[in-house]
Amino acid sequence: MYRGDAYQGGVPMTDLPDRETREDTSSQEADVERRRRRAQFLRDLAQARELRDRVQPRRAKTARLRHAMRMRTFRW
Repeated sequence: MYRGDAYQGGVPMTDLPDRETREDTSSQEADVERRRRRAQFLRDLAQARELRDRVQPRRAKTARLRHAMRMRTFRW
């Protein structure tokens, strides 16, 4: 195996920056895509909750009262 100055650990030194840059870029794009999908999911979830509250007002009121009771009895 060749162990000259242009190699480190069997990997050509010239390939390292490109490979790292590609991995960083792809991980950043994946992270941005994940955040975009998460934001869309949370918007859809909020919209579904609003719709459910409009369609079933009695159940929504009961849920609000239960939540308020839970928050009152919770000890910080």
